[in-house]
Amino acid sequence: MQGLWTKDKEVEFFTESQAFAAPEQLFYVGDDGRYYAYWPKTYKGKKSTLKSRNSLIGNFTEKYSVDLLQKFANSQSLYAVQGVICNEIGLTAQSPADLAFCKTKNREQSVANIMAIFEVKMSVVWNWELKNNQLLCLGDFKTHKGNPGLLRSDTMLKAIGKSINIRVCSYHASTIPIIILGNTPITKSYMSKVDYLYKAGIIQGFWSVNSNPLDGNEDNLKRTPSNGFIRMDSYGELETYSKNLLSRKLEFFSSMKPKNELGKIIDIACRETTFELKAEKFLSLLRA
Repeated sequence: MQGLWTKDKEVEFFTESQAFAAPEQLFYVGDDGRYYAYWPKTYKGKKSTLKSRNSLIGNFTEKYSVDLLQKFANSQSLYAVQGVICNEIGLTAQSPADLAFCKTKNREQSVANIMAIFEVKMSVVWNWELKNNQLLCLGDFKTHKGNPGLLRSDTMLKAIGKSINIRVCSYHASTIPIIILGNTPITKSYMSKVDYLYKAGIIQGFWSVNSNPLDGNEDNLKRTPSNGFIRMDSYGELETYSKNLLSRKLEFFSSMKPKNELGKIIDIACRETTFELKAEKFLSLLRA
């Protein structure tokens, strides 16, 4: 069974990638001829930008996430499917869902068959040096100059933007939960934003599947105050949250109306006889 993200998973990525990618595509090359996964904070020489690794780690982490969640999905009579396309909710061939829980194995899905969407935002977390064809761990992300995974502001903005695009494409996406799956904590500056997105229902959680991203375990955020971000510390915990995600009958809604109009909608909806009918009437009037 696939486990949570660890240093060993990063060793696996570099080992597999070296079978078809040159070291210069995977590592920065310093003035001293050393190969670094990230520039160490102590490095004083010339620095270059490395983009060739992005697609490689992206493909690796998407496949990893599918394998990680496949057993759970199957236990719910679902499939974890990579690269899901559903044009109706903005998931195109150019911008598919990284991973989705679906009723069938097909890559192209109808919206009715999609039970949950996961956007995978993972990268290499620790710093590594390739030396004599061996990988040496130089330290956690506090020791290098890179911002991996959910610690990158542009990564967070892309994840939020894609989630909003799904939400505004069609009301048919209103019942599909969206999770941002990462392998790092988030920065303090995003804690309130993440909780707001969670409470507003736009995104149902930012989850990290790396229980120990820092070697000394300092500043290792477990959760934000409103649980918008949660660090999974075991596979069992990941299963529990995933099961809860699917078991709740959720409905996303948003609007901006005058209070008078909103009051009328609430008044009409309250005339229904059950809570569920009241909710259905409220939503239908809100979306009319």
